[in-house]
Amino acid sequence: MRTIVASITRWDIVWLTAIFGLHSKRLLAVAMPQISRTADGFCYPLLAMVVLAADPAAGRSFLTAAVVAFALELPAYKLLKQFVKRDRPCEILPGVEGRVTPSDQFSFPSGHTAAAFLVATVLGHVYPHLLPIAGTWALAVGFSRIYLGVHYPTDVLAGMVLGSLSALGGIATAD
Repeated sequence: MRTIVASITRWDIVWLTAIFGLHSKRLLAVAMPQISRTADGFCYPLLAMVVLAADPAAGRSFLTAAVVAFALELPAYKLLKQFVKRDRPCEILPGVEGRVTPSDQFSFPSGHTAAAFLVATVLGHVYPHLLPIAGTWALAVGFSRIYLGVHYPTDVLAGMVLGSLSALGGIATAD
């Protein structure tokens, strides 16, 4: 088991270093903090209000599924953070500085990515034609967290799984 963890950690560092090393790309330097900020949480109630106003039936379905999904995701996220207690790359890797201030101490899983995938999955369920756009946004959020030096790729992968599974639980309850 230790060998598997060491191998995953090595690949995590390789990919993190490659993504973090894209700092010379001006577009990324400007866009990634902004994309990351869209998953801070303040946008989600606004999205729910827009969907409710534009399409009340779909809005109620979206809101119900999202509330249940977040009720599943948040406790699991907090438990995983406290159980794993993985230091952030910007705290322990030489040459990797955080380009944003992390919202908490530990990196596993990525809460921004979990929330983005949760919302993208629920929105894609309610409006299937929006899934490619919502999914691309959620992927960009995950990428941004690595680029900003606050998460490893496996943190983001875990966030993708956690958010998507929580969303599916919310969708099953709402349908």
